[in-house]
Amino acid sequence: MVPDDASAEFHDFFERHYAELARFAHLLTGDAHGGDDLAADALLALWQRWDRLRQAEYPLAYARGVVANLARSRIRSAVRERRRIALFWSRGAEPMHGPDVAAVVDVRTALARLPFRKRTCVVLRYAFDLSEKDTALALGISVGTVKSQTSKGMAELERMLDSTGSAGELFVGRRSR
Repeated sequence: MVPDDASAEFHDFFERHYAELARFAHLLTGDAHGGDDLAADALLALWQRWDRLRQAEYPLAYARGVVANLARSRIRSAVRERRRIALFWSRGAEPMHGPDVAAVVDVRTALARLPFRKRTCVVLRYAFDLSEKDTALALGISVGTVKSQTSKGMAELERMLDSTGSAGELFVGRRSR
């Protein structure tokens, strides 16, 4: 059992970071409700280790890593399920929900086509405005890997979106920290 002061610390951590973690998961998976679920699952995992994690220097970076790993697992599971379904049913066009404009839909589609690590680096760097160091810390990779994956990911996005020119505009505050 975690002591009461640890419970209060975790509650504070939850209140400060749940929305950001849910948004991060949403951008990685493309599913808002699934993003909420992933953030909740990640925070549950953190709570179960909170007695050790609360002593860590960067608990938020660890939390982002947990969300990224859970998102990767969910995406892989969904891909396997879609392949199984495709064997039996022809798949129709997916309906669009909400007031998305064409450029946002194009960027979301392009993001979904990026390999997971590139997508995660691009999302953390540009959508969450994290530094290269913080992104590396969250993903457990080197700063050099963050630089190369982000650069390659943005180049792929720009190629996919060359007709719309939306890649640079959507990620406000492009930076080179």
